Amino acid sequence: MELSKRLYAVASLVTEGASVADIGTDHGYIPIYLMEHQIASKVIAMDINRGPLERARMHVIGHGLKGKIETRLSDGLQAVAPGEVDTMIAAGMGGGLVIKILEEGKKVVECLDVCILQPQSEIRKVREYLASHSLKIIKEDMVEEDGKFYPMMKVVHGVPETYTECEYLYGRCLLRNQHPVLKKYLQREMAIKESIFRQLDKRMNSESAAQRKEEIRREIILISEALEYFA
Repeated sequence: MELSKRLYAVASLVTEGASVADIGTDHGYIPIYLMEHQIASKVIAMDINRGPLERARMHVIGHGLKGKIETRLSDGLQAVAPGEVDTMIAAGMGGGLVIKILEEGKKVVECLDVCILQPQSEIRKVREYLASHSLKIIKEDMVEEDGKFYPMMKVVHGVPETYTECEYLYGRCLLRNQHPVLKKYLQREMAIKESIFRQLDKRMNSESAAQRKEEIRREIILISEALEYFA
């Protein structure tokens, strides 16, 4: 099984020997990869919709892994018993949904060793939720694929933490490790924001433009702060 760059990065965060629940498995690519490469000891491929789950089941059969990967219809972690697995993966979904899965599956999450999360949006909100619920980000990665940037994180139980606004937005681990993909993302964002700022600067008498200009100015300051990590 060959994975996309994004899915390979997610799978690379799994600890060898882990028992895994893959939430929103879609085609079942990550579970298949984890079992074929003998990374996971057990994988449950889960999805809320029957169509994707059936696709995953057929892929599992096609790779000769019937009986080694279980497929379950599940809304988030509902079909997982506390302590049944030690790792959950929630990748390729919105940040709001990631938070909903963690919140509604609290009893299962409390028994997990690791959560591997790859939100497609609202990543700041995800980091804020983790920090306020004693869930510590111990590792982050970021990949660029087809012109899009995908941050992901490995999370364990810890103590409540506070982050700077810059760290909530861009990731403490990514910043401290001077991740090259994050640097590229920040440079791209800076160019976009500066271009917008210049355009707004021409609309001198517009109140809405002035408001938007102030928002962009604050965003540029935060990006500048993040880029200082790479100086």
